[in-house]
Amino acid sequence: MPRSKKRATYPSREKSGRASAVLRQLRAVHNPDAVAGMSRFGITAPRVLGIAIPVLRLMAREIGMNNRLAIQLWESGIHEARILGGMIADPRLLTSRRMDRWARGFHSWDLCDQTCMNLFRHSPLAIDKCMEWSTSPKEFVKRAAFALMAVLAVHDAGATNEVFETFLRRIERCADDERNYVMKGVNWALRQIGKRNRHLHVRAVACARRLQSRKSRSSRWIGTDALAELLSARVTQKRRKT
Repeated sequence: MPRSKKRATYPSREKSGRASAVLRQLRAVHNPDAVAGMSRFGITAPRVLGIAIPVLRLMAREIGMNNRLAIQLWESGIHEARILGGMIADPRLLTSRRMDRWARGFHSWDLCDQTCMNLFRHSPLAIDKCMEWSTSPKEFVKRAAFALMAVLAVHDAGATNEVFETFLRRIERCADDERNYVMKGVNWALRQIGKRNRHLHVRAVACARRLQSRKSRSSRWIGTDALAELLSARVTQKRRKT
Protein backbone atom coordinates (compact mmCIF):
# COMPACT_ATOMS: atom_id res chain seq x y z
CA MET A 1 0.00 0.00 0.00
CA PRO A 2 1.46 3.42 -0.90
CA ARG A 3 2.37 5.67 2.03
CA SER A 4 -0.04 8.52 2.61
CA LYS A 5 1.45 11.99 2.18
CA LYS A 6 -0.28 13.12 5.39
CA ARG A 7 1.83 10.77 7.43
CA ALA A 8 5.08 12.41 6.31
CA THR A 9 4.79 15.12 8.96
CA TYR A 10 8.27 14.93 10.46
CA PRO A 11 11.73 14.35 8.99
CA SER A 12 12.88 10.76 8.85
CA ARG A 13 16.07 9.59 10.51
CA GLU A 14 17.75 9.53 7.10
CA LYS A 15 17.10 13.25 6.71
CA SER A 16 17.73 14.23 10.31
CA GLY A 17 21.27 15.41 9.53
CA ARG A 18 20.03 17.89 6.97
CA ALA A 19 19.14 21.20 8.56
CA SER A 20 17.37 22.36 5.42
CA ALA A 21 14.94 19.43 5.59
CA VAL A 22 14.12 20.07 9.26
CA LEU A 23 13.68 23.79 8.65
CA ARG A 24 11.27 23.02 5.80
CA GLN A 25 9.26 20.82 8.15
CA LEU A 26 9.17 23.56 10.75
CA ARG A 27 8.01 26.14 8.25
CA ALA A 28 5.35 23.72 6.98
CA VAL A 29 3.60 23.78 10.38
CA HIS A 30 3.86 27.55 10.80
CA ASN A 31 0.82 28.79 12.73
CA PRO A 32 0.18 32.56 12.57
CA ASP A 33 -2.67 32.32 15.08
CA ALA A 34 -0.35 30.69 17.60
CA VAL A 35 2.25 33.41 17.01
CA ALA A 36 -0.32 36.01 18.01
CA GLY A 37 -1.22 33.98 21.09
CA MET A 38 2.42 33.63 22.08
CA SER A 39 2.88 37.39 21.98
CA ARG A 40 0.21 37.73 24.66
CA PHE A 41 2.43 35.61 26.92
CA GLY A 42 5.48 37.77 26.32
CA ILE A 43 7.01 35.67 23.53
CA THR A 44 7.73 38.33 20.96
CA ALA A 45 11.03 37.08 19.61
CA PRO A 46 11.94 37.54 15.95
CA ARG A 47 11.25 34.72 13.49
CA VAL A 48 8.63 32.87 15.52
CA LEU A 49 6.64 30.14 13.75
CA GLY A 50 4.05 29.38 16.42
CA ILE A 51 4.87 25.68 16.91
CA ALA A 52 3.83 24.08 20.19
CA ILE A 53 6.43 22.49 22.47
CA PRO A 54 4.83 18.98 22.26
CA VAL A 55 5.25 19.09 18.48
CA LEU A 56 8.90 20.03 18.87
CA ARG A 57 9.40 17.21 21.38
CA LEU A 58 7.92 14.74 18.90
CA MET A 59 10.27 16.00 16.22
CA ALA A 60 13.20 15.67 18.63
CA ARG A 61 12.31 12.03 19.30
CA GLU A 62 12.08 11.38 15.55
CA ILE A 63 15.48 12.95 14.94
CA GLY A 64 17.37 11.64 17.95
CA MET A 65 20.52 13.23 19.38
CA ASN A 66 22.34 15.06 16.62
CA ASN A 67 24.80 17.69 17.78
CA ARG A 68 25.79 18.92 14.34
CA LEU A 69 22.17 19.44 13.36
CA ALA A 70 21.46 21.15 16.68
CA ILE A 71 24.15 23.74 15.97
CA GLN A 72 22.82 24.30 12.47
CA LEU A 73 19.28 24.78 13.76
CA TRP A 74 20.49 27.26 16.35
CA GLU A 75 22.37 29.24 13.74
CA SER A 76 19.21 29.53 11.62
CA GLY A 77 17.94 32.10 14.12
CA ILE A 78 14.41 30.68 13.97
CA HIS A 79 12.83 30.62 17.42
CA GLU A 80 11.44 27.08 17.33
CA ALA A 81 14.51 25.75 15.51
CA ARG A 82 16.63 26.96 18.42
CA ILE A 83 14.34 25.27 20.95
CA LEU A 84 14.51 22.06 18.90
CA GLY A 85 18.30 22.40 18.74
CA GLY A 86 18.43 22.44 22.52
CA MET A 87 16.39 19.23 22.59
CA ILE A 88 18.67 17.25 20.28
CA ALA A 89 22.11 18.64 21.20
CA ASP A 90 24.58 16.36 22.96
CA PRO A 91 25.30 17.84 26.42
CA ARG A 92 28.57 15.91 26.56
CA LEU A 93 29.86 18.11 23.74
CA LEU A 94 28.87 21.41 25.31
CA THR A 95 31.74 23.78 25.85
CA SER A 96 31.76 26.86 28.04
CA ARG A 97 32.05 29.02 24.95
CA ARG A 98 29.03 27.46 23.26
CA MET A 99 26.91 27.74 26.39
CA ASP A 100 27.82 31.42 26.64
CA ARG A 101 27.11 31.99 22.97
CA TRP A 102 23.71 30.33 23.12
CA ALA A 103 22.81 32.15 26.32
CA ARG A 104 23.62 35.47 24.65
CA GLY A 105 21.20 34.43 21.90
CA PHE A 106 18.25 34.08 24.27
CA HIS A 107 15.62 36.56 23.18
CA SER A 108 12.62 35.26 25.09
CA TRP A 109 11.87 33.55 28.39
CA ASP A 110 10.65 30.33 26.77
CA LEU A 111 13.79 29.83 24.69
CA CYS A 112 15.86 30.50 27.80
CA ASP A 113 13.90 28.12 30.01
CA GLN A 114 13.58 25.33 27.44
CA THR A 115 17.31 25.35 26.70
CA CYS A 116 18.12 25.24 30.40
CA MET A 117 15.67 22.39 31.00
CA ASN A 118 16.46 20.31 27.94
CA LEU A 119 20.20 20.82 27.60
CA PHE A 120 22.18 23.02 29.97
CA ARG A 121 21.18 21.21 33.15
CA HIS A 122 22.89 18.06 31.85
CA SER A 123 26.26 19.79 31.51
CA PRO A 124 28.92 19.44 34.23
CA LEU A 125 29.40 23.20 33.74
CA ALA A 126 25.84 23.99 34.83
CA ILE A 127 26.59 25.00 38.44
CA ASP A 128 29.46 27.26 37.38
CA LYS A 129 27.26 28.90 34.75
CA CYS A 130 24.59 29.63 37.35
CA MET A 131 27.09 31.72 39.25
CA GLU A 132 28.74 33.28 36.22
CA TRP A 133 25.55 34.31 34.43
CA SER A 134 23.94 35.70 37.58
CA THR A 135 26.12 38.80 37.24
CA SER A 136 25.37 39.38 33.56
CA PRO A 137 23.92 42.75 32.52
CA LYS A 138 21.84 40.99 29.84
CA GLU A 139 18.31 40.24 31.02
CA PHE A 140 17.88 36.78 29.53
CA VAL A 141 21.42 35.64 30.32
CA LYS A 142 20.81 36.60 33.94
CA ARG A 143 17.44 34.86 33.86
CA ALA A 144 19.21 31.75 32.57
CA ALA A 145 21.30 31.65 35.74
CA PHE A 146 18.21 31.38 37.92
CA ALA A 147 16.22 29.19 35.53
CA LEU A 148 19.15 26.79 35.64
CA MET A 149 19.20 26.91 39.45
CA ALA A 150 15.51 26.05 39.44
CA VAL A 151 15.79 23.06 37.13
CA LEU A 152 18.87 21.76 38.95
CA ALA A 153 16.91 21.92 42.20
CA VAL A 154 14.27 19.67 40.64
CA HIS A 155 16.40 17.29 38.60
CA ASP A 156 19.97 17.09 39.91
CA ALA A 157 19.70 14.45 42.61
CA GLY A 158 23.45 14.42 43.17
CA ALA A 159 23.92 18.11 43.97
CA THR A 160 24.62 18.83 47.64
CA ASN A 161 22.75 21.16 49.96
CA GLU A 162 25.86 23.36 50.01
CA VAL A 163 25.43 24.03 46.29
CA PHE A 164 21.90 25.29 46.81
CA GLU A 165 22.84 27.29 49.89
CA THR A 166 25.35 29.08 47.66
CA PHE A 167 22.52 29.67 45.18
CA LEU A 168 20.36 31.13 47.96
CA ARG A 169 23.06 33.64 48.79
CA ARG A 170 23.23 34.64 45.15
CA ILE A 171 19.43 34.94 45.07
CA GLU A 172 19.58 37.45 47.92
CA ARG A 173 22.30 39.37 46.14
CA CYS A 174 20.34 39.61 42.89
CA ALA A 175 16.78 40.02 44.14
CA ASP A 176 16.81 43.81 43.76
CA ASP A 177 16.97 43.52 39.96
CA GLU A 178 13.52 44.74 38.89
CA ARG A 179 13.63 43.56 35.28
CA ASN A 180 10.59 41.36 34.84
CA TYR A 181 12.19 38.19 33.53
CA VAL A 182 15.08 38.33 35.98
CA MET A 183 12.73 38.92 38.90
CA LYS A 184 10.55 35.96 37.91
CA GLY A 185 13.60 33.75 37.38
CA VAL A 186 14.93 34.58 40.86
CA ASN A 187 11.52 33.78 42.32
CA TRP A 188 11.36 30.47 40.45
CA ALA A 189 14.79 29.44 41.73
CA LEU A 190 13.93 30.33 45.33
CA ARG A 191 10.71 28.32 45.27
CA GLN A 192 12.26 25.24 43.68
CA ILE A 193 15.22 25.21 46.05
CA GLY A 194 12.84 25.50 49.00
CA LYS A 195 10.88 22.47 47.79
CA ARG A 196 13.95 20.25 47.38
CA ASN A 197 14.18 18.95 50.96
CA ARG A 198 13.47 19.90 54.58
CA HIS A 199 16.87 21.46 55.20
CA LEU A 200 16.66 23.71 52.16
CA HIS A 201 13.03 24.52 52.89
CA VAL A 202 14.08 26.11 56.18
CA ARG A 203 16.88 28.05 54.45
CA ALA A 204 14.65 29.20 51.59
CA VAL A 205 11.87 30.37 53.91
CA ALA A 206 14.40 32.40 55.92
CA CYS A 207 15.74 33.88 52.69
CA ALA A 208 12.24 34.76 51.50
CA ARG A 209 11.43 36.49 54.80
CA ARG A 210 14.55 38.62 54.51
CA LEU A 211 13.64 39.58 50.97
CA GLN A 212 10.09 40.39 52.03
CA SER A 213 11.40 43.00 54.48
CA ARG A 214 13.52 44.87 51.93
CA LYS A 215 12.67 48.21 50.37
CA SER A 216 12.92 47.20 46.72
CA ARG A 217 9.70 46.24 44.96
CA SER A 218 11.24 43.19 43.31
CA SER A 219 12.65 41.76 46.55
CA ARG A 220 9.36 42.20 48.36
CA TRP A 221 7.45 40.51 45.54
CA ILE A 222 9.94 37.63 45.29
CA GLY A 223 9.83 37.02 49.03
CA THR A 224 6.07 37.32 49.39
CA ASP A 225 5.27 35.12 46.39
CA ALA A 226 7.79 32.47 47.41
CA LEU A 227 6.47 32.34 50.96
CA ALA A 228 2.92 31.85 49.70
CA GLU A 229 4.02 28.60 48.08
CA LEU A 230 6.68 27.44 50.51
CA LEU A 231 4.37 27.85 53.52
CA SER A 232 1.35 26.32 51.82
CA ALA A 233 -0.09 23.18 53.38
CA ARG A 234 0.82 21.12 50.34
CA VAL A 235 4.51 22.00 50.47
CA THR A 236 4.96 21.95 54.26
CA GLN A 237 3.33 18.53 54.55
CA LYS A 238 5.60 17.13 51.87
CA ARG A 239 8.72 18.66 53.46
CA ARG A 240 7.98 16.96 56.80
CA LYS A 241 8.59 13.67 55.02
CA THR A 242 11.97 14.54 53.48
